[in-house]
Amino acid sequence: MSAIRKGLDALYLVSGVLSALCLIAILSLIVLQMLARWTGEVFPGAPEYASYAMAAASFLAFANALGRGAHIRVSILLNAVPGKLKYVMELWCFGLGGVISAYFTYHAYQFVYFSWRFKDISQGQDATLLWIPQSVMVIGGGLLTICFVDNLVHLILRGEHRVVRDTIESHAE
Repeated sequence: MSAIRKGLDALYLVSGVLSALCLIAILSLIVLQMLARWTGEVFPGAPEYASYAMAAASFLAFANALGRGAHIRVSILLNAVPGKLKYVMELWCFGLGGVISAYFTYHAYQFVYFSWRFKDISQGQDATLLWIPQSVMVIGGGLLTICFVDNLVHLILRGEHRVVRDTIESHAE
């Protein structure tokens, strides 16, 4: 079981690192576009690639953010209710979150599949096959679903979830 735990934690960390790399890619694209403009050159597709990187950064960060407690939660309400009710509410939250993210991931997969099947390309100068940047949406949604289910199973088996407080919040106390 500890190998699975280490694997999942590594998966969440890798998705967070990839998200950060996407943010660096956005910065790089913007700087390159500025340099191209200053030198009179054209960098076709830069805004589209920056948009794809922004979407990738968002979706890849979801699972890592959930595990680090960076998502908006109803902690005020959960901390105000007695233990048994809190446990039931957390079961409901992680279960519902898992169902919603699985539903989203399934339909995102269908969306990507049809983009791939019909060879849909972007309307910008880059003419990118849209299934390529859209695939990150499915990967991120899948990781978020896994993270919700991971926390739900941990809550059922151990009586507590694995969401930790964000570093910034824990230093504020």
